[in-house]
Amino acid sequence: MQKKNLLKKSLAILVAAAMTAGLAGCGGSGDSGSSEPPSSGSAESIEDSQDAEGGEESSAEGSEESSAEGGEAAGDLFGEETDIRVMVWDRGNAAPGTTTEDNTLTQWIKDQVKEKFNINVTYVSVPRSGSDDQLNIMMTGGQAPDIVFTYDQALYYNYASNGALTDLTDAYAKYGADIANYCAEAQPIGEVDGKRFAVMKQRGTANARHTAYIRQDWLDELQMEMPTTKEELGEYLYAVKEKGLGTPWAMSGRGDTEKMYLNFVGSYVPLEDERKAYIYNEAYMAVAPEAKEGIKQLNQWYNDGLITQEFPTDTSEDAFMAAVSNGEVGFVLDDTTHIWNPTEVLNNAVGHETFVPVLPFELPDGSYRTPFEFRHAMYVMVPAASADKAEACMKYLNWMADPSVAVNIRYTPEHETDERGVALDLAEDVRNEKGYPGTPDDLSIMNLNFDWVNDYDLMAEVQYDNRASDWISSADWFKNYYDVCNTGKYIFPSYGYISEDEQTYGADVKTRMINFVYTCICCPSDQFEDTYQSGYEELVNAGLQKILDARAAYYDSL
Repeated sequence: MQKKNLLKKSLAILVAAAMTAGLAGCGGSGDSGSSEPPSSGSAESIEDSQDAEGGEESSAEGSEESSAEGGEAAGDLFGEETDIRVMVWDRGNAAPGTTTEDNTLTQWIKDQVKEKFNINVTYVSVPRSGSDDQLNIMMTGGQAPDIVFTYDQALYYNYASNGALTDLTDAYAKYGADIANYCAEAQPIGEVDGKRFAVMKQRGTANARHTAYIRQDWLDELQMEMPTTKEELGEYLYAVKEKGLGTPWAMSGRGDTEKMYLNFVGSYVPLEDERKAYIYNEAYMAVAPEAKEGIKQLNQWYNDGLITQEFPTDTSEDAFMAAVSNGEVGFVLDDTTHIWNPTEVLNNAVGHETFVPVLPFELPDGSYRTPFEFRHAMYVMVPAASADKAEACMKYLNWMADPSVAVNIRYTPEHETDERGVALDLAEDVRNEKGYPGTPDDLSIMNLNFDWVNDYDLMAEVQYDNRASDWISSADWFKNYYDVCNTGKYIFPSYGYISEDEQTYGADVKTRMINFVYTCICCPSDQFEDTYQSGYEELVNAGLQKILDARAAYYDSL
């Protein structure tokens, strides 16, 4: 967070120059923009979505028609010639003879946007790894492209609250009809104090944040039923140890995620109202008062030998993944699809199905709560220095929001659809041969919310059909996965605001909280109370209480 505070100070200088540059060009849509060359990088992306309706046939008309419905005549969309520069992630997987900025897909987009809007697009590549650091450098140096993006809400709010972003309210109202139509669920958090400083990418399939998996074959061997409560889970874990089948519960020691314990610990915490859910969202769930009992239970199981003893040292989680693929563990709690690949390796090695999804984390009232991802993905922003390009940028983004366009970007304009209307990825060798990027989705920065992606029965069939090997016997495995994940589906409340205290202390406190939980799990049982108390006091001294108080005060102010 120190890095962001330094950014905040440097923004004071940036903002003065940026706002002056932006205001000087207001209304001048013919401005050719920056002539700086694109930067180079190497990269990566986030969503593995699917997409629907339409296909390459309809990509040309959809956005123009719906934008006209939003109040602009189709002819008005073709304005004075304007140049815009657009950020794109570079993962280092460009097809031979192409680059991240110049390939078959980028050229298709450029041609479409030029024809429809008289806008010239230039892509500026940023390495996916460390992209926010590079974005900070570009923003503070006044070198940022006209369209930039991040997944980091704190970084977005820092920019918005310090005048580093263009207010997109008017441009969105004038040219954002398709975004409002097809990406509506994602948009509320893009506003700060009633002004829109970002348009939000809409996720595709609604996914659970974390999912537990258990060895069905070990349950069968132990003649035990699928556990539906924490008590029954404990009985299974002790039985695995007693039988000598392997490590009952495998964990890793990743220092940047609470995934290994959060759903379990959170099941001890009742959320009586939205206020408590906002104060103790997933980031702060582990320090909710009732969470202590969940951490204490993990401490007991750890000291009884049920949890990987050396897990805090496995910060790269290599040992964890190897243990799963080698069939050495009986239960895991992880990111929702993270263990699918090692499970495939294991199933193929042993010749039968092993891990299946399970939900044994009942709440105090006996119900379940499965936290889901927010419907918004990245914050897509226009820097203040590009204020004169706001309308051109909005036309570009609104065009991308139309599903018939978005499907062509996500799957390439040469994709095919199956008999169910589901778009199909081009094979990697075909993408390379045709000059498409390794990750087309990196150019699809507005919409992955296609018709089929939240039809879970259909998705189960698609995932079964697309499996690389016969690691499962039928689509029922995936149907069960979706059934388990959708039991108690819950999305935490969120707002487009981050307090000064959370901006200042949040990143450090979140890292400290993960270490705090790991330490409490692994300490001797007779030292748990002292370890918990001293660790919690350290968190308070690091700013935790200020953050929680600020979250409560903000909610009360609404």
